[in-house]
Amino acid sequence: MNRECPKARLHTIKENQEEIGEEKGKMVEDHMIKRNGGRTPATLSVFISDEVDPRCVEVLKENGIEVVKDTKLRLDKEKFLAEIGKYDGLIVRSATKVTADIINAATNLKIIGRAGTGVDNIDCDAATRRGVIVMNTPGGNTLSAAEHTCALMCCLSRDIPNAVATMRAGKWDRKAFMGSELNGKTLGIIGLGRIGKETIGFDPIIPGSVSAEFGVEWMDLEKLWPLVDYITVHTPLIPQTKNLISDKVFGLCKKGVRVVNCARGGIIDEEALLRALDNGNCGGAGLDVYVNEPPEDYKLAQHPKVIPTPHLGASTVEAQTRVAVEIAEQFVDAMNGKSLFGAINAQALQNSMSPESQPWVRLGETLGTVLGNIGTSGQKSLKITTYGDSLKKAGGYLSTAVQLGFMRSQSQGGDEGVRHTLVSAPTLAKQLGIQAITSHSDAASASSGPEVTVSLDGFTVSGTVSGCDPVLLSIDGAPFSPPVQLKGSTILVKAKSSPQLLADIAGKLAKNGAQMTGMSVSGETKGSQWGLVYLAVPPPSGVFGIQEAVQSAFSLRF
Repeated sequence: MNRECPKARLHTIKENQEEIGEEKGKMVEDHMIKRNGGRTPATLSVFISDEVDPRCVEVLKENGIEVVKDTKLRLDKEKFLAEIGKYDGLIVRSATKVTADIINAATNLKIIGRAGTGVDNIDCDAATRRGVIVMNTPGGNTLSAAEHTCALMCCLSRDIPNAVATMRAGKWDRKAFMGSELNGKTLGIIGLGRIGKETIGFDPIIPGSVSAEFGVEWMDLEKLWPLVDYITVHTPLIPQTKNLISDKVFGLCKKGVRVVNCARGGIIDEEALLRALDNGNCGGAGLDVYVNEPPEDYKLAQHPKVIPTPHLGASTVEAQTRVAVEIAEQFVDAMNGKSLFGAINAQALQNSMSPESQPWVRLGETLGTVLGNIGTSGQKSLKITTYGDSLKKAGGYLSTAVQLGFMRSQSQGGDEGVRHTLVSAPTLAKQLGIQAITSHSDAASASSGPEVTVSLDGFTVSGTVSGCDPVLLSIDGAPFSPPVQLKGSTILVKAKSSPQLLADIAGKLAKNGAQMTGMSVSGETKGSQWGLVYLAVPPPSGVFGIQEAVQSAFSLRF
């Protein structure tokens, strides 16, 4: 039954679908690059709103993507909002602030890419709700940022900038600039990611066993502060790291500790740093980032113990070329369904990108759609069970796919600013209180092989994959033999068991202007049968024309 599915490009970029959510029961289309309003992938377009290395444009164009670069348009917000809706992708650096109103105006947008590390200037929540993938280039500027950190530490240890300033002022004052060696000093690194591990260190995620592999002794912060001579921070700015280096921390450190921040402004409390510099608790600071950029107040940058630079960590020719090429290549790979490297909000989509997974994703969506239409309970706890060794690791993306199909079936098209996709599904499901509980059994059915069942308040649908197509095995214990394809425009009916069931439904549909191409009927359970009617032309009146002949009827489109 499970013949090999031919390889196809994966649907990672969805076409803009204005009809999304407008028709109850409409099945989400495959998550691959699709023709966008009749346009082929070769005519997908990307807007670049910040300065990037020319190689970014070249790589995109070499792969058949249209590129428009305009670094001034963002300065006129109204014109920017009017223009951005034309494009499938947006590439920025730090200057463009991609706010919710920009994302909502970008009705065709599929990917936002930042040529650099971090996505602080992008409203990721708004992007996720719209089903827009957000990605960055996490490794492109690693070496440059690490080198800049080292440069600031060297400058701090020898007070080089002030020494340079006196020479330029025509003064020769060797005695005023007695420095100290870095040799023998203890460096505390807060954040052991790509930059931080390049050295007592702390990271809330990376354990000591891992940090030891690259020569860093892991230590709790409370034990770390009193031991270090220098502190350098390399974490993102998140609630847990905001003002991490505070008055309290300076009080716990050695007198005269020196700090370096080439990560994000706000990790070091700037007011606390000023106080520590003035009272001697901090012996100097090398700062490349600030809470506000440019700073609204330059008193910290002008402090004699501070070496300030204007966010230059990634400002090398090599780093800018790398991040420009990397973000372009990531766009191309995403649009061709090869990879979602650097994506920060598309875990379910990323986990389902193999050709083998795609049919099962579609099955999950279709089962969620069926259950969402026929379920009458107010319950929102979906129980998903996978059977068969090949589906042992599929629970994560299948649960998201089921939630997606279920939400699509429930949508009334009034959710402004929301697109139901594998990107947005986890966030939207959480907001709506739709839970997905997964379990797995290695035992597969002898007849159908690997199988997925989805239950809601005791009502169960089950299915599997035949080739590349999702098929329905049973509804509420009533088996379909053979299994039926979940494909095209259909009507799902439940009726009392009768030899005349097929004829009655066919007659009613024909009378109401429908053209029926086939019908599959389940086995009997509790005196009733389920039937799936395939339609070439749906009845103009929907299911209303046949309701008198059946117990219930649902219009479904897969």
